Amino acid sequence: MSATTAFDGKAFVRALSTAPGVYRMFAADDTVLYVGKASALKNRVSSYFNNTPKSTRIASMVSQIARMEVTVTRTEAEALILENELIKSLKPRYNVLLRDDKSYPYVLMTNEAWPRIGTHRGPRSVPARYFGPYASGLAVRDTLNLMHKLFKLRSCEDSVFRNRSRPCLQHQIGRCSAPCVGLVSGPEYGESVRRATLLLEGRSDELTGELGRLMEAASERLDFEEAARLRDLVSSIRTLQARQYVDGRAADLDVLAIAMQGASACVVLLAFRDGRNLGTRAFFPKTNGIDVPAEVLGAFVSQYYIDQNPPKEIVLDRDIPERALIEEALCRANDRKVQIRCNVRSERAGYLDIARRNAEIALAGEMTSQSAQKARLDALRELLALAEPPDRIECFDISHTMGEATVASCVVFNAEGAARGQYRRYNIAGITPGDDYAAMHQAIHRRFKRAVEENGIVPDVLLIDGGAGQVAQARSVLDALGVVGVALVGVAKGPARRPGDEELLLPDGRCVRPGADSPALQLIQQVRDEAHRFAITGHRGRRQKARTSSRLEDIAGIGPRRRAALLKHFGGLGGLKGAGVEEISRVEGINEALAERIYATLHGLETAEPARRAGGARSLE
Repeated sequence: MSATTAFDGKAFVRALSTAPGVYRMFAADDTVLYVGKASALKNRVSSYFNNTPKSTRIASMVSQIARMEVTVTRTEAEALILENELIKSLKPRYNVLLRDDKSYPYVLMTNEAWPRIGTHRGPRSVPARYFGPYASGLAVRDTLNLMHKLFKLRSCEDSVFRNRSRPCLQHQIGRCSAPCVGLVSGPEYGESVRRATLLLEGRSDELTGELGRLMEAASERLDFEEAARLRDLVSSIRTLQARQYVDGRAADLDVLAIAMQGASACVVLLAFRDGRNLGTRAFFPKTNGIDVPAEVLGAFVSQYYIDQNPPKEIVLDRDIPERALIEEALCRANDRKVQIRCNVRSERAGYLDIARRNAEIALAGEMTSQSAQKARLDALRELLALAEPPDRIECFDISHTMGEATVASCVVFNAEGAARGQYRRYNIAGITPGDDYAAMHQAIHRRFKRAVEENGIVPDVLLIDGGAGQVAQARSVLDALGVVGVALVGVAKGPARRPGDEELLLPDGRCVRPGADSPALQLIQQVRDEAHRFAITGHRGRRQKARTSSRLEDIAGIGPRRRAALLKHFGGLGGLKGAGVEEISRVEGINEALAERIYATLHGLETAEPARRAGGARSLE
């Protein structure tokens, strides 16, 4: 069997998000074929498996893929640094720009009357200030390009600087203020050096605050061109100074995070060794009905490090039972100190966030795998007393904001998982705002009336996100249209409104609660959550189109003042979208939770703020 037969690239892509990150391709013998970065993982990885003609090299590489792994990052810049680290440590077969750095590059600022800025490697023999180290030469070049653009500092050697009689090309293209021929005064050039030093020292808040005041002053005197230039400078500075969490500064460290859905669990391990980020690895332990994440993670840690040499520090995304005992056992077994930590800040908190995001994505991918999908379909057949596993499942959900812009969604799942090409949305009109029963009746009627008239496909199982009232509306439509052979199931939240406590209204009238460890319920949850996501996405799009306003207005807690502060801080929506959560939370009035919602909304993630509905708030969880 060939690698392409064993590895279904299109199925793998369906589980990916559009977040930035790094992907790794593995051959059948588990050697690394290729490491690449992407600003949108789903878009980039899918390009390898579409019908577009490929070069001989790419076609050969794709034919050898046995499996793939991805690591989600917060920003594209983080993906770039992580890609560089993984290429150097893994040495993939198809990455052609491999190199073994003997030293990291630095940015150099000379100690002279007219300081020069440039790149430096090796011994620090030149009297100067050194900023770094940087993860790659590309990162240094990007920094220098921005320095020249922002502050117009010279880059020429002293021999050239002393003998110029007219400005060079760098001055003509706006990258140097030409101190060599006296086109800038000493104090003015010194001020540019001071600002560049602030930026290189990481004191970006001080610098952007200064630039922000200048931008406001330019706007007040109606110099809008200068204000726009300063706005662009602020945006560029934010891009440069976004904090990175994949640069390998932790020398000997493992970071573990767990994600669970019902009784399914995924533990992601992010490893650092010798100052290098080795990427992530996902594990899927059998929980045997345990649904407490801390207990599952604790069992994983104690079992995994029996056969593995633990690092000096293990960071967990939550406390685990008997943490002190496990730590003591690891210390004795390895005859050295091993520390297990769960309450961390700064860089380690950033590492934990990356591990959490990757655990959630890996678990979602595992839940949509073919083998797991088949087991859940068999369980659903047994639960609903069907003769065969269902070939087609449809689920309807309604979303609106206090009756505004009501949208119904219909998602379709088959034996392979989500059939996104068959999803449908229905814009609901002509009903009393907030009447979910009427909205459900209209959506079901529109869907099945057309199927009856055109002799179209009907589902084996029809899921309704709601209680007895919504199910009654769906039943009345099916009976009126004469649709038979459809198992109608209502999915209602249980008394505690927690995942796993759902109550199912079965076709025979029974109301059952299968429990979180039921594969059938896990499938129903997956389909229901997808219908919920699809409905809310459509509702927001409709509401956004009606308002024709900033996406920030969709976020609870963002009013005019905070919106203005965000746009001013990052120089516009583009700069805000390119920032990580930590950078966003540094804006005055924005806490970490609000920063998470802003980041999720701007990147189309499922952790965005809840959409208000009649009768209460519904989240995307």
